[in-house]
Formats: sequence, C-alpha cells, structure tokens
Amino acid sequence: MNMSDFKPEHFNWRAHEGVAVITLKGAERKNPITFESYAELGQTFRRLSAARDIKTVTIGSNAGNFCSGGDVHDIIGPLLDRDMKGLLEFTRMTGELVKAMRACPQPIIGAIDGVCVGAGAMIALFCDIRFATAQTKTAFLFTRVGLAGCDMGACALLPRVIGHGRASELLYTGRIMTAEEGERWGFFNRIVDREKLEAEAVALAQQLARGPTFAHAMTKNMLHQEFAMSLDTAIEAEALAQAVCMQTKDFRRAYEAFVTKQKPQFAGN
Repeated sequence: MNMSDFKPEHFNWRAHEGVAVITLKGAERKNPITFESYAELGQTFRRLSAARDIKTVTIGSNAGNFCSGGDVHDIIGPLLDRDMKGLLEFTRMTGELVKAMRACPQPIIGAIDGVCVGAGAMIALFCDIRFATAQTKTAFLFTRVGLAGCDMGACALLPRVIGHGRASELLYTGRIMTAEEGERWGFFNRIVDREKLEAEAVALAQQLARGPTFAHAMTKNMLHQEFAMSLDTAIEAEALAQAVCMQTKDFRRAYEAFVTKQKPQFAGN
C-alpha cells in the first residue's frame, strides 16, 4: 500500500522521498486535537504498518505551536454529558492513538515548538525522537482539569524517559517543563533554533529513510517489547531479531559496499 498521495481530512499531511510530515490543524487555537483528529490519526498510524513508500514520520508544529491538547469546546464540554460507557469509549480511543504510534514500524520524530500540553504532550512522548526549541513548553496538565495524571500511558512511559521522581512531579502538578529541563532530563534529544526545527527533524528523518528500514522497524519493535522482559529474555529476543536481520539483502548490501569501499544503498529488504 502506498500513502504518498494520502489526503486526511482532520490534519495536515505531506510526503516526499519516503518521509511523511504530519501537523495538526487549528493554528489560531494552537492546534488542538478533536474527536475526529484523534480517530483519524490513530487509523493513519495503523495504516502506516502496510505503507511501502513511507519510511519515517515527522510530527511537526504549526504556526509556532505543537498542540494545545484536547479542544475545550469540541471534547471537554461534550464529555460532561457522557455516561461511563461513553467516557470509556473516548479514553480508549485516545489510548488507541499512542498504541498505534508504537505499533507502526516507522521511526517517528517529533518537531516540537511552543505549546505542547495535555494530549499534545502525550503525542510528543510517544514519538521515538524529539526535537524542541527554546520556546517549547511541555505540560501534562491533566490534574489542572481535575483528572489523574495516568492518561494515555503517561504513568508507564514518562518515568522510563525522564525518571520516576521527575515524572511524578510533572504528573501531580501539571506544571510546565521547559525546553532546557526537557533536554537535560532526556525528554528532548536536542534544542534547535525555531527557524531550523522542521528542517533538522526532516533531515534526520531522511537520513533514517535512506538506512536499513527493515532493521529500523526491528529496532523500534524491540525497544518497546523489551519493556516487559527480563534481561536474559531480552538478550535472547535480540539474538533472534538480529539473526532475522542477517537474512536481509540490506545486510549483504552493507558487506558488499564495505568490501568495495562504497556507501551502501539500502532498500529495506
């Protein structure tokens, strides 16, 4: 299946040379997420599992902001009128988005500028690599609207990324994590100039897209699977995974390029 010409309804999409770039709509409201964009994003990341032409994904910012979280009028207000069954349908749909992000084999790079809060912070958290600007402000502000910090997998993944104590502080207080804190704590891989943010993220995405993409998919899969493994089990799982990769043509291409002192041309198989 090819997705280069994919035209989503509820978010922006463009694709070039194996790299897809996603941004949310609604710049005047700092790009909130809605019922519709939650669902369509989740479906899109599931579709990416079968996309042969998309090798990496960048989730970028729009007009100086990443995402302001769930739209107050489109989501929070209507939720007040739902019964428990309806509320659970919604919370499971939000979880489906980040589960789909984990499940898609393409590495996901977040280019995160300005406001990155609530569900937007969770989308950022579930990116595989995250770039920020000095202006980036990230907050898991669920407690500020009377909810628990355990939203969309936050209590599972955030402590693994920045540590239990730091995650606890952010999830209990809902306070802003600055870009400098985020980089120092390991949430952000690097801080770049605002004007260069998307270009640097796309450049890395292009670099990965030119690499052994079957092997990248295996790396992503093992990074997530090994959360729940003992060390001995993980070592055995990686032995099996690496043996599979050694059967690919990309492995042979790399060897033959080394022998002839050329740069390998990977094809993802």
